[in-house]
Amino acid sequence: MRSEQEVNRAIQQYSDIVRRLCMIHLKNYADTEDIFQTVFLKYVLSSISFESEEHEKAWFIRVTINACKDLLKSFFRRCTVSLDEVMEQPDEQPLDHREVLEAVLSLPQKYRVVVYLHYFEDYTAPQISSILGKNVNTIYTLLTRSRQMLREKLGGDEYEW
Repeated sequence: MRSEQEVNRAIQQYSDIVRRLCMIHLKNYADTEDIFQTVFLKYVLSSISFESEEHEKAWFIRVTINACKDLLKSFFRRCTVSLDEVMEQPDEQPLDHREVLEAVLSLPQKYRVVVYLHYFEDYTAPQISSILGKNVNTIYTLLTRSRQMLREKLGGDEYEW
């Protein structure tokens, strides 16, 4: 079990990444908070020693993605509709940003994750390939296809992808 100092440092350092990944996968604040707690509980109970800060960050990303996938596969999740999907949410940001966010969130999951890691976390395709355990050429293909889908959803070449 990890010390309180280690846990506090990890929460301070990785909480934003974990929450953003959860929101990309789950599109739901309550589920995001549940997975956030699950990920950091796994960290507290884990005895793994990390080789570097990048190794630790990759571990958090991988554990978060897996926890989100597990939740999405659960019977309860498949057979219910969240209130967030039913109710309209007020505009909290300018239309352009909201449009882009909605377009990214409407992508199939395999594209959302790659887009998030590349554009928001500044990972290169080889780094993403290592994190997700996929061939680097697969990552390039996913990025290319996601850019094309975003162009179509957002109306042409107005946005620089």
